[in-house]
Order: sequence, then structure tokens, then C-alpha cells
Amino acid sequence: MKIHRVLSEAVVEALLQIFEQGDYADKVIEKTLRSNKKWGARDRAFIAESVYEIVRHARKYFAIAGQEPKNRADWWRILGIHLFTSGQAVPDFEEFSKTDFKALVAKYEQSDPPFPVRESIPDWLDEVGRQQLGDHWEPTVCALNTQAPVVLRANTLKTTREALKKALENDGFETDEIGAAGLILKKRANVFRTSAFADGWFEIQDAASQLVAELLDVKPGMRVVDACAGAGGKTLHLVALMQNKGSIIALDTVEWKLKELSKRARRAGAHIIETRLISSKKTIKRLREQADRLLLDVPCSGLGVLRRNPDAKWKITPEKVTSLETVQAEILNDYSMILKPGGKMAYATCSILPSENARQIEHFLSRQAGEKEPISPRKNFFPDDGDDGFYIAAFQKILTCKTAIFTHLRAG
Repeated sequence: MKIHRVLSEAVVEALLQIFEQGDYADKVIEKTLRSNKKWGARDRAFIAESVYEIVRHARKYFAIAGQEPKNRADWWRILGIHLFTSGQAVPDFEEFSKTDFKALVAKYEQSDPPFPVRESIPDWLDEVGRQQLGDHWEPTVCALNTQAPVVLRANTLKTTREALKKALENDGFETDEIGAAGLILKKRANVFRTSAFADGWFEIQDAASQLVAELLDVKPGMRVVDACAGAGGKTLHLVALMQNKGSIIALDTVEWKLKELSKRARRAGAHIIETRLISSKKTIKRLREQADRLLLDVPCSGLGVLRRNPDAKWKITPEKVTSLETVQAEILNDYSMILKPGGKMAYATCSILPSENARQIEHFLSRQAGEKEPISPRKNFFPDDGDDGFYIAAFQKILTCKTAIFTHLRAG
């Protein structure tokens, strides 16, 4: 396609907002695409994909350029490097006229750059990853630098997967089935403008994420607490599995996320959700031993979903990871009181680091009474296997002589 100047200007402006103002990439792209209704599908795809790819490979592109960008002209050069290295024709714009992109790339390749530069990750993250994942680190990082597939979850409150698949095909979107209720697009495309989305027939949700609600083993009529609900992707899945029968209390510390959840619930036809803002520890104490099922999809580093949120690797710090691990341990310890004896609890993260996953569970179980079962590795999902990086563990709470014991459940 011909790359028009206005599209290139939009990419450069978006990069300035992401890297210099610290705005989130997905929000910047969303705002950018809304700014010009005349752009067609190919124009929008060029902007979104160019921005994401530059964010994803930023450190490598900076190395090719010989320095980090300091002004708008430098960001134009980075765009030119991206176009050249991705095999696209570099337009005859004045901003590109003084740069020999072929020479820059050749010099970079001759320098034999180290792995963190080639794969565009911070040095500290490379060190942590190698310490915690060993030989699995490099293939994991390489997979995280690929484009994520678009996976949908059919909303069984309103339709079936088969009916959704047919409706999308009628709109020109081909899909393959994945998991129990999922569809994966054969080709990336904007499905948000379809009547199926407007009618609440599906949500965007990765296949690994869809397993969380399934593992919790909810039944119609139960009382379920989603204690870190966020915008409610897994909450809505729980409602569907419960057939809109029973009750779900969706908790979060951020009010705007709960408002977004309520909006999504209306579109999905989910009627059994009650949202509650966690304003203090009293919010949790009031729910003591009230839940048949408890979901703890805890705050995490998000390092397992860098394919979808590549700017996260430039925003996260080792201090932030340590802080998150403290929060995760506190949530496991404090929120587990919500579960009734005999109830089941699931712990989930979208991280690939054992320090946020299996080690947290080991520490939690070590503080509980009774014998502990070993952690099953089958609940780890890694991007080099095709899924987002994810971790899921499940437990059942039993009561012996009035002492709570959490028994680790293995995935089937």
C-alpha cells in the first residue's frame, strides 16, 4: 500500500505520546484511530501495526539508529528504520532523505548485538528471566515479540459458538475453534464493528485466560466472588458458565474498571453481577466465608501478555515487580477468608515469572495447616506454545477441628 504522509505523522505523534508522555499504547492508538473517520481499514491497520511493532522492537531500533530518540526528527528516523527492516518501501519524505537506512542496518548487524538488544528487552528483565526460567527464557522472549492472535469467547448467554462462527463468516471473518467456547481469527481484523459484537455475542479473551473460569468449576445458583475483577472479562465468563443463575460479587480497588465491567455486562446480558469497590479491608471482612467459589486474578507484572501490551516492558521496573509480589501474597492470605468451607478458589496471573506464580502458592500453602500437595506444572502457559503467558492454580478449602486447610487441586 502507498504510505501517505498523514499516516506517518499519526504514527510519529503516537510514539511521542507513548515514550515521552508515558501514555499507554492501546489508549493512544484507540484515540489516534478515532481522530480521522476518513481512514480506511488498511490505513488504520498500518497505524496500529506500525506503532505496536516499533514499541515492541524499540531497543533494537534505537541501536540501529545509534541513539535513543531525543526529538521529533529522531522519531521519524525510527519510523524509517521500521519500514526498511520490515520490507516496506520508505516513502520519499523529507524526514527520511538524510538517512541511509541500508548502511545503518548493516552496521548494526556487524556489531553482533547482545540478546537483550536484539530482542528489545531491558537488561534487568533479561537477568531476572534467565534466573527464573533458565533455558526457557530465550524462546519465551522471542515468542513475546510476535503478534498475538485474536481470540474470541462466544457468549453462551446469547448464542452458541457455532452460530457466532457462522455470523462472523457472513461478515467475512474466517475462524477456527479453540478451547470449549473460543474462536481464533485466521486473519487479524477489526471485529468490533460487527453486529455480533454490538449484540454481545462475544468477548475478546485469550484461550489460556478462558481456562481460568472453567477451572473454578462454578455451577448455576452458586455465590461467587471475583475479588480482582478489573473490567470483568473473566467475570462475564463465570456468568455464562453459571447460566445467569446465582450471584457474582465483582470487587476491585479501581472504580472506573467496575464501571466498564457494568457496561460490558449490559451488552452481554449478564444480570447476576453486583460490583463493589474495595475501599478498605472491611469490604473483604464483610464477605468472610460467604463464597462458594473465589477467583483471585491478582495484579501482576503482565509479562506474559507482552505480545498484546508491548509497552509494559518499558514501564515495569524490578521494584514494581517486587511490590506486586508483596500485594499478591497479601491478597492470597487476606482474601482467602471469603471462601466457605468446602469451597474452591483459583489463583491466576498473566505473568511468566515463578516468583509471581508457583512460589507464591508454595508460600501460601506453607502458612496453612495440614499436609501440602506439590504444585502441578501443568497450569503454566507460555507464549512459545501459542497461548499468552499465564498461570492458574486451584484449591479447595476444608475444615478440620475448625482449622482451615487449603488443598491444591490438579488440572485435568
